[in-house]
Amino acid sequence: MSTPVVAVTDTVFPSLDPARAALAGTGAELRMASEPTLEGILAVAADADALLVTYAKITAEVIAGLKNCKVIGRFGIGVDNIDLDAAAAAGITVTYAPVYCLDEVSDHAMALLLSLARKIPYSNKLVSSGRWEMPAVVPISRLRGNKLGLVGLGNIPQTIVPKAQAFGLEILAADPYAPDEVFERLNVTRVDFEELLRTSDYISVHAPLTPETEKMFNAEAFATMKNNALLINTARGPLVDTDALADALEAGQIGGAALDVLPVEPPPADSRLVGRDDVILTPHTGFYSEDALLDLQKTVATDVATVIQGGAPKYPVKPR
Repeated sequence: MSTPVVAVTDTVFPSLDPARAALAGTGAELRMASEPTLEGILAVAADADALLVTYAKITAEVIAGLKNCKVIGRFGIGVDNIDLDAAAAAGITVTYAPVYCLDEVSDHAMALLLSLARKIPYSNKLVSSGRWEMPAVVPISRLRGNKLGLVGLGNIPQTIVPKAQAFGLEILAADPYAPDEVFERLNVTRVDFEELLRTSDYISVHAPLTPETEKMFNAEAFATMKNNALLINTARGPLVDTDALADALEAGQIGGAALDVLPVEPPPADSRLVGRDDVILTPHTGFYSEDALLDLQKTVATDVATVIQGGAPKYPVKPR
């Protein structure tokens, strides 16, 4: 039996040793692409048994060039960079890591909410410039009794719920796919998207990126929100129309925004969101911890090893 080949399209990890350890039982050889382009990927992956991918675009053209691939493992939760239809048509299993970084992202979302609601970065900016002026920071509302609307009620927002409830927040969620049992177990009120926009004091976004959800936070959505509502996005940048968001902030249609993800990362120098006192931007760090990166590599590489050896993966991506 020939040695299996696992091609790596791109990586953000300082070392792939955890993935190598998870693949050790297969005896696989890892090959790293020189660049995450069609040519660069196929140079190492054309005859590979498996593909490990982080941010590279795995298009239908890439998949057509994979002659021996059984499984594509995506280092992450979202799979919008992989053409799932093309993979399914080619008989390639796609796996991912839906339960990694749950604590990290939920903690980050809560940290952004608290920082924005309590105006902590703005207060720090004032003090750092020599201004010890509480009146310059007001008004600030009490969290307890306010409503937090979750767009999506999957693994990450489910982890947010008890953390937010500990601050006395009432939780609403819009998710047509989450079963009633989840809402009941977590004591979360089911609403539709329009009601969530209209009634929430804080909104935290946790939807997948699809053609239907792209720019779901647009001019119409911002016009529906309360004029003091705060928006937090730790999911996918393109879910928010940032031009419409800047317009809404400038017009006073909403109270502020905290974004860990943007449609273009890093933002352009002339971004209207950069430097605003009512906006917090973090550089896509919500997922990050040393522990989470270890979990991520082990989870995805273990599933890839399982498929190479003829088994069923623990975390396959379900066809649309």
